[in-house]
Amino acid sequence: MSRMAEAASRILFATAESAPLIKTGGLGDVSAALPLALHRMGADVRVLLPGYPIVLEALGARRERAATMTALAHAGPTRLVEGELPNGVPLLVVEHPWLFERPGGPYQDPAGVDWRDNAERFGLLSKVAAALAAGAGPLAWRPDILHCNDWHTALAPAYLRLAPAPQTGCATVLTVHNLAYQGIFPREWVARLELPATSFTPEGVEFHGSLSFMKAGLQFADAITAVSPTYADEIQADMLGFGLAGVLRARRDALSGILNGIDTDEWDPARDPLLVARYDAADLAAKSANREALRQALGLAAIEGAPLFGVVSRFVPQKGIDLVADIAERLVHLPAQLVVLGSGDVDLERRFQRLAARHPERIALQRGFDNPLAHRIEAAADAFLMPSRFEPCGMNQMYSQRYGTPPVVRRTGGLSDTVVDATPATLADGTATGFVFADASADALFAAVERATAAFRAPATWRALQRNGMARDFGWAQAARQYAAVYARAARRAAHGRAEGA
Repeated sequence: MSRMAEAASRILFATAESAPLIKTGGLGDVSAALPLALHRMGADVRVLLPGYPIVLEALGARRERAATMTALAHAGPTRLVEGELPNGVPLLVVEHPWLFERPGGPYQDPAGVDWRDNAERFGLLSKVAAALAAGAGPLAWRPDILHCNDWHTALAPAYLRLAPAPQTGCATVLTVHNLAYQGIFPREWVARLELPATSFTPEGVEFHGSLSFMKAGLQFADAITAVSPTYADEIQADMLGFGLAGVLRARRDALSGILNGIDTDEWDPARDPLLVARYDAADLAAKSANREALRQALGLAAIEGAPLFGVVSRFVPQKGIDLVADIAERLVHLPAQLVVLGSGDVDLERRFQRLAARHPERIALQRGFDNPLAHRIEAAADAFLMPSRFEPCGMNQMYSQRYGTPPVVRRTGGLSDTVVDATPATLADGTATGFVFADASADALFAAVERATAAFRAPATWRALQRNGMARDFGWAQAARQYAAVYARAARRAAHGRAEGA
């Protein structure tokens, strides 16, 4: 408790997602696991989440015990419902039927089109977060730290700092999970979201003539974190800064990179109930039983000496899945096999469908997302492919190492920070855990796949790689301690700002 007490014991964790209630990607995982880790350290942490239908359903009868507040005047009354996440962490839900109770996902309608009022939806979420941080909400509880996540809550630090009487009693932290998504909306939303007209400047919330939620957070938060140390460096460069590199460079003293963890209870091959056979680093024999079961389930042939490569991913350009499709024909002739779970870009889905039809015993495609199947692929695959063009953190490469499935990754973001390339030196010193390549090209990916295949055919080398990876600690405890230190720095920065303004 001592480290947490030094930083701040009351934390409001504002987010658009939290697994298992609502999740579209890594943000949902982080927003469940990090608050839990902080809670276990002794923090009084509460998660603030929009009242999507699935979230309200999970609250059940608690919805009758709600407090009413007004955050945005034109949006009318907003109810704040207290409950708890499935992991036991206290939960605050922003209940506003007009904005959040609708079909589809958190950001898009059932057809996959962005909701036209996303600015208002997440502007309200940010304003509620700011009100609670300022002690202006209906709760007696007031946080020491407001921890915002991605653009969806990034207006909150701006609301606090731009108020007629700036609210600085609560320090603010913004975590950038993926800078490619910034919450950019037309200028007219500045007034509608009750931001002062004077904030619409290059030093404020203006971004090329539009309002940027993300820029607002980067400008006004007391501290900024990115989800891996390498990604914190990358977003300060123009290539991955998406127009905000200059802002981040200007605020480099407030920026740090903290590697995400993973849920080591859910992702544990020794206890995973979703596997055909469980195993650990001391006895990897059962991994082959998982491989054969998956081959049978997906119609893949049992080919002696052919490694099985796994992919679990969204089909978007960021993930480099097109590079996997580009090398698929060469991969099956190594010989090797490929199982792919994912969906997204329609053209990519069709490419993999054609590849699977052409090589039904060597390539299998499962469209969509299936969590039990994702677990089984991690356990069954011999190696895992993640050729991302950029990857702020990534989690599958950590799952893979924990499951004795050496990953093949591109050298970027969190992949750089979590996978140690198999070289003669790293194999000799026992640190090698996978295969890393530099160029975002099919040839570079295939060269790494060839290296992995050669290592697979050297059993002693392969077993060493597997055990090295399985020995890594990717749990959340270390990240939570690092966040506690960031909270302490943010609190000091906020206190310094108050002293200067006095």
